[in-house]
Amino acid sequence: MTNKDIKNNEGEKMKDSEPIRIFVTGGTFDKEYNELTGELFFKDTHLPEMLKLGRSKVEVHIRTLMMIDSLDMTDADRDIILQNCKNTEENRIIVMHGTDTMVKTATVLAKNIKDKTIVFTGAMIPYKFGSSDGLFNLGSALAFAQVLPKGVYIAMDGKYFLWNNVRKNKETGTFESL
Repeated sequence: MTNKDIKNNEGEKMKDSEPIRIFVTGGTFDKEYNELTGELFFKDTHLPEMLKLGRSKVEVHIRTLMMIDSLDMTDADRDIILQNCKNTEENRIIVMHGTDTMVKTATVLAKNIKDKTIVFTGAMIPYKFGSSDGLFNLGSALAFAQVLPKGVYIAMDGKYFLWNNVRKNKETGTFESL
């Protein structure tokens, strides 16, 4: 059997590797620290740098939709994410998102998109801090997006969760099953 004969969970033939669409929305993952004011702010996404650092060989198509804290995300912002996920030709999608409202946005997508694999991920600590969980979460999301069946998931700390069976535990700073 050659790589071209590999089938996914639905019995559909897969290419050597299907490209993954990554939508950037901001969140702690992409925040930077202003040493003069002590404030966190957004400049550009760190995603290309992280993929290079991680030596990723997965074909990805990156698009920045917005650069906001998820606590500032509105229903209109969620609709932008929804429409982009619906309209992209890729069937495997990663959404880089802030952790505070990640489950809320995942719920919107899960109720409206049934024919794609969508994996949300983010970070508890900004990538630029050096001790971030962002690089590990990104790598996990890339792996999960390639192997999980159609549906909406959240990938954090090396685990994946179904969109409707997860919550952020603000006391421990981790995601957990309900």
